Amino acid sequence: MANTKPDWRSSLRVAALAAVGFALLLALGGGPSTASQRPATPADSLEILEVRPSFFVIASAGANVGVQVGDDGVVVVDTGSAADAPGILAAIQRISKKPIRYIINTGPDLDHVGGNEALAKAGQRFFSGGGGRNEILTTPIVSVEGVVQYVESFPQIAIPNETFHYSRKAMYLNGEPIEVLNQPNAHTDGDAIAFFRRSDVVLAGDLIDTRQFPVIDVARGGSIQGEIAALNRIVELAVPSVPDATREAGTIVVPGHGRLCDYYDVVEYTDMVTIIRDRVRELMKAGRSLADVKAAQPAKGYAGRYGTVAGATDRFIEAIYQSLSQDLRKEKP
Repeated sequence: MANTKPDWRSSLRVAALAAVGFALLLALGGGPSTASQRPATPADSLEILEVRPSFFVIASAGANVGVQVGDDGVVVVDTGSAADAPGILAAIQRISKKPIRYIINTGPDLDHVGGNEALAKAGQRFFSGGGGRNEILTTPIVSVEGVVQYVESFPQIAIPNETFHYSRKAMYLNGEPIEVLNQPNAHTDGDAIAFFRRSDVVLAGDLIDTRQFPVIDVARGGSIQGEIAALNRIVELAVPSVPDATREAGTIVVPGHGRLCDYYDVVEYTDMVTIIRDRVRELMKAGRSLADVKAAQPAKGYAGRYGTVAGATDRFIEAIYQSLSQDLRKEKP
C-alpha cells in the first residue's frame, strides 16, 4: 500500500480545501458541464485515504472516489471526471493490482461519471457471455435508470449497463454486502446511495457537499423534499460512536465533495437544510416573491459556512423556491 492510516477527517479536510479553491475560481454550479471546464488534477496530487482495511477514498479537486478491494477484485464508486480518469486509475492501481469488477455511479454529473469509459476499459467482468474462457466483456456499471438519459452521448462502454428503478440493488463482493439505494428526486432524478455494510461506509454522492449548500437541480428532477428524504435516509443508515462520541468510530459517510463525515455531521447538515426549507416555505405561504425571499435571507446563520462558493446561497434558495412552488400548487384546492 502506498499510504498510511491517517486521521481521515483531518486528512480529507486538506483535500477539501483544494477543492474549494477550484470551486471559488470556477463558480461551481453542480451542473453536468462543470467538470469538463476544470483542468485535470495532477496524478501525484491525488490523496489516497485508507478509511477501513479494505476501503479507500481517493480525494481530488473533483469528486471523491470510493474504492473497495478484496479477493474478488476492485469495486469503484464514482469515477471522477474524464480529465482526472488517468490519475484516478493510477491511484486505484496503487491500492490494488486486482481488476476493476464493478463501477457504481451515485448520480449523473460529469465529475462523477466522466471517468466511466477509462475505468470500464481497465475493468473485467466476472463471467463471460459464452464466447470463451478468456473473453472479457464490458465492466458492469450500476446506477439508477435516471442516469442513462444524461449520458446517452457517451461511448457504449461508459453507459451504465446494470440499471434499476426499484428501491435497492444488492450484491456481495469481497466478503461484503453492498447495497445501492435509489433516492428519487433529490439532487436530480438519478441519485443513489452506496452502502458497504461490513465496512460501515456510506457514499452519498452529491446528496451531501460539505463545502456548500446541497445542489438541487430542479431542471433534472431534483427537489428539496427529495433531498431532505435522502439525508434522513443516510441518518438512518449511519450509526454514531456511542457512548464515546470523541472516538474515530461509527459509520463513515463519504460526500460527493469535501471532507468525510460521521453521523453527527450528517444530522447537522440535515438540520441546516430542513431549517432553511422551513423558513422559505413560511415566507412563500405569506405570499412573498422569490426576490422577497432572497432579501429576507433565510440562509442567515449558515451562509458563512455553506455559502462561500460563489452563487451557492442564491442557487440553493432558488431551488427550494422552485421546488416548493410545485408542492404548494398541488396543495391548493
